[in-house]
Amino acid sequence: MEIEYPTREAIPQLHQLWQTAFQDTDNFLERFFQKAYSPRRCRCLMEQGRVAAALYWFDGEYAGNSYAYLYAVATRPDARGRGLCRALMADTHSLLASLGYAGSLLMPENPPLRQMYRRFGYRDCCSFREFTFKRGDPIPIRPVTAGEYAALRRALLPRGGMIQEGANLAFLESYAQLYAGDHFLLAAAEDGRFLQGLELLGDPQAASGILGALDKDAGFFRTPGAEKQGPMLLPLIPDLPAPDYFGLIFD
Repeated sequence: MEIEYPTREAIPQLHQLWQTAFQDTDNFLERFFQKAYSPRRCRCLMEQGRVAAALYWFDGEYAGNSYAYLYAVATRPDARGRGLCRALMADTHSLLASLGYAGSLLMPENPPLRQMYRRFGYRDCCSFREFTFKRGDPIPIRPVTAGEYAALRRALLPRGGMIQEGANLAFLESYAQLYAGDHFLLAAAEDGRFLQGLELLGDPQAASGILGALDKDAGFFRTPGAEKQGPMLLPLIPDLPAPDYFGLIFD
């Protein structure tokens, strides 16, 4: 067993593992590996020359500290039940600490995974709110670039919010549209007559007017709030400040 950064030759195996674990499309994988992937933000557990487990991460910043958002943690089905994920995570945590990261975050897909990550030392740290709206009278809205979104997002982040830029926004922009208005900022994906608001910052009451402006009948929106559990945190340094809001969750 070896844990290492991936080689170029390992990428087809990474694709295969990802699709087996998460059933994402070829188009989704192509976007991720073009826009967000870096071999220096990926770790593989190898057995007999094959990828048995892997994970990736995005960078974030809060209170002057660097955080890693672990993503797409997966173990090959025939290699499960032998502690490989735990070994990969422990090695990655040590590596992240050596690279200057102060904490590691991840978003469990379901309650059993949340319980598993608690056994790895993670704790709940963030929350958000989700709601649906029907369309109302249109309000002014304009598309923005990832760079504009980053600047406006810093201004509209709530107290305790984490900065997520770079590869985060490059990946987000590959499958979502970015918008701004007088008192709000929105990242959203279209699904026919329905709008999936992946992040709405600023005035949540703008939701109905946004739907009217974008000619959608209804929409789902995720905003800062305390209703739902968000990502979990593992501190890698003592007395690490925990963020309250982590908005760009790539679920």
